[in-house]
Amino acid sequence: MMLVSFGTRPEWIKIKPVLNAIKGIIPYKLVFTGQHLDILDNIDQPVHTVGIVNKKNRLDSIVSSLLHQDELFDGASSLFVQGDTTSVFGMALAAFHRGITIIHLEAGLRTYDNKHPFPEEFNRRSVSCMADVHLCPTSAAADILKSEKVNGDIYVVGNTVLDNLVGIETGYGREIVVTMHRRENHHIMDKWFTILNKIAGDYPQYDFVIPLHPNPNVQKHRHLLSNIKVEDPIPYDKFIQRLANCHLVITDSGGIQEETSFFKKKCIVCREQTERTESLNIFSFLADPDNIESLFKKLEKDHIPTAECPYGDGSSSKKIAQILQGLNDV
Repeated sequence: MMLVSFGTRPEWIKIKPVLNAIKGIIPYKLVFTGQHLDILDNIDQPVHTVGIVNKKNRLDSIVSSLLHQDELFDGASSLFVQGDTTSVFGMALAAFHRGITIIHLEAGLRTYDNKHPFPEEFNRRSVSCMADVHLCPTSAAADILKSEKVNGDIYVVGNTVLDNLVGIETGYGREIVVTMHRRENHHIMDKWFTILNKIAGDYPQYDFVIPLHPNPNVQKHRHLLSNIKVEDPIPYDKFIQRLANCHLVITDSGGIQEETSFFKKKCIVCREQTERTESLNIFSFLADPDNIESLFKKLEKDHIPTAECPYGDGSSSKKIAQILQGLNDV
C-alpha cells in the first residue's frame, strides 16, 4: 500500500490528478499533515489526519510530530510526497528511517541557497537524498539530480498542476492578480505592499486585486493596500479563472509561475531567486522593491509571451500512473 501525504492546498492540487489516474489501480491511503484544514471540506474519501503538537517553533513542531507515528506506516510499502514543505521532509525522514520506498513528485528544483526559499530549499534537497523515485517536472530538473548523483530512478513527467488547467480558455483582461505570502518576504512585506500600492495608484486603467494570505505576518500590513482590492482567499477553481483572464500577475509563489506559463501570461516574481528557471525571463521575471516599478512599466505593455510552456502539456498524471504501476514495491 502507498501512503500519500499532503498538508497544504498546493500539495493537494498537485497530488489530486495523480490520485484520479491511479484510482482503482494502485491501493493508497491518504495522510493529512494538518497545515490547511479547509481543504478537507472538499475531499470525499477517507483521510488519516496526523495531529501537529504546536510548540514555540512551528517548523520543529511539524517535524517532531511526524517522526513518532509507527502505526501510520503499518502495512505501507511506499510513501508518495509532493514538493518541499517541512511536512514533506518530516514524512520522508520517517519513511527513510523505516526503509520504506519514497516517491518524490516535483523533484529536482533548486536555487542552491538555503535561505531563498526558506525552508523549502533545504527540505527538497534533503528529500532528494532519501528518495527512491524522483518524478521531475522538466529535463533540467532531472539533469540537476543526475549531477548530484542521487540514488534512485529519475523520470521526467511534467508538472501535475497543469493537468488541472487543460481546456480552460485564456483571455487578457484589465485585472492584475497579486499574491504575496512567502516566509522570506515577511520581514519586508510592508515595503512590498507600499510599492505595490503605489504601482496600483499609478495605473488606474487596471484593477489590482490580492486574495490576502491568512498568515498574520501578511495580514498585519493590509492597511497599506488602499489602491488594491483586498479579498479573502478564494477557492482554487475561481483563482484559476482569474489567472486565465488577467492581464499580468505579481507574486512570490512558486507554483503560480507554472500556471501562468501554461496560460501564456507574464509573471513578476517578488523574490531574490526562483527554482523555476526554465521560464525565467520568458514567462517569469525576478523583481525587488527597487526595480519592480520599471519592470511593471515594461511588462504591462509587452505582456503576452510567445514561447511554449516548459512545464508540460497537462498529461503528467497519466505518465506517473504508468511509472507507479511498473514499480515492485508500491
